[in-house]
Amino acid sequence: MKNDRVLSLIGLAERSRNVVSGEFSSDKAIKEHKAELVIVGCDASDNTKKAFRNSCEYYRVPYYEYSTKEELGHGMGKELRAVLAITDSGFAKSIIKLLNE
Repeated sequence: MKNDRVLSLIGLAERSRNVVSGEFSSDKAIKEHKAELVIVGCDASDNTKKAFRNSCEYYRVPYYEYSTKEELGHGMGKELRAVLAITDSGFAKSIIKLLNE
């Protein structure tokens, strides 16, 4: 895997327990206003992308599509992850800054 600063920050956020992963948990975090950023793998299904894009737009949570499900999961030290939500505003701001570069 290439040296990727976004995935490294996701890994740090996971180790500090500031990441919620999986569709159900991420959706719950969005609706409870705990999510500061949502990242969906580029190879996730169109239904998943649409559902989270709409949910994030409604709850005003930044939404990004990035990397693959395998790389997102690997960055967190887990298996495949199609969706993850960052719950810490500091990590979210740092990751958004890198994603916008």
